[in-house]
Amino acid sequence: MAVGSGGTSSRSFVSEIIFSRLGNEHLLKASDAAIVSTSGRTAFTTDSYVVRPEFFPGGNIGKIAVCGTINDLLVSGAKPLYLSFGLIMPEGYPVADLERVIDSMAEECRKADVKIVCGDTKVVDKGGCDGLIINTSGIGESLRDYTEPYNIQEGDAVILTSDVARHGMSVMLARGELGFDGEVLSDCACLKDVFSAVENLNVKFARDATRGGVAAVLNEIASDSGKGFLMRETDIPMDENVGYLCDMLGFDPLAVANEGLAVIIVSEEDAEKALSNICACENGQRAAIAGRVEGKNVILETSIGGKRHIEMPAGELLPRIC
Repeated sequence: MAVGSGGTSSRSFVSEIIFSRLGNEHLLKASDAAIVSTSGRTAFTTDSYVVRPEFFPGGNIGKIAVCGTINDLLVSGAKPLYLSFGLIMPEGYPVADLERVIDSMAEECRKADVKIVCGDTKVVDKGGCDGLIINTSGIGESLRDYTEPYNIQEGDAVILTSDVARHGMSVMLARGELGFDGEVLSDCACLKDVFSAVENLNVKFARDATRGGVAAVLNEIASDSGKGFLMRETDIPMDENVGYLCDMLGFDPLAVANEGLAVIIVSEEDAEKALSNICACENGQRAAIAGRVEGKNVILETSIGGKRHIEMPAGELLPRIC
């Protein structure tokens, strides 16, 4: 509890655990606010993370926090620059686990060339929370605008930058509540390479498909733009084991969460070039053109030639997946 008190223990914790891993010229000042520089328009985002379990195949709560916030800036058309890091943890939380989390955050920041420039730590009594809670906010330089749904037009292509449903299924298995063993690697990743690959192409709109999955994203865009989508089931990338697991549990993989997948809508003329560029990236190797802008509804053409509506997910399918 002394770590959250603001005294000597707090200072030692921040120095030995935080600054030693995340330190830079802004953070090491330990001032009440970081003074940073941006040019032109600024993109600003924030999110909180409560995933349980905190460690799962392919990532942990720290990796999700950094990647998720960076991806929120990228899909808006911004160049990520700076992050904040707010940490709430229960009394007695294992230091070794905390170090693993912060090491992951440092690694993702290094790979994305992003700096954590300010933060805060609070410790609550045992029982006050059941594990780590992380809040990250992000600032980026707004270079393009991928946030306007009215930019999309009939015939535009829908690119899924990776295979669907892996993160949600990874977390479900890691909880050990299903009565059988298995492991699915989460798709948790920073998509900076993917968006660098399409920065000079005619991208109309982008959004990361986290909670609610691809189904939620497509329905949100359709509602906001008045345009629909025709998606092809045979072109939607999905790991075979994930597909089996979704079938067995009765989940629609399009409604399951992802943490390294963006829905990118690009002009028909640039679609093949965009796909080729994305597939050449480390985090875009499984990308596919999975549909097009068409009609007024969100429709899936099934593998047997039928059609069904892709519904907006209702309720909480997978609690605490991010």
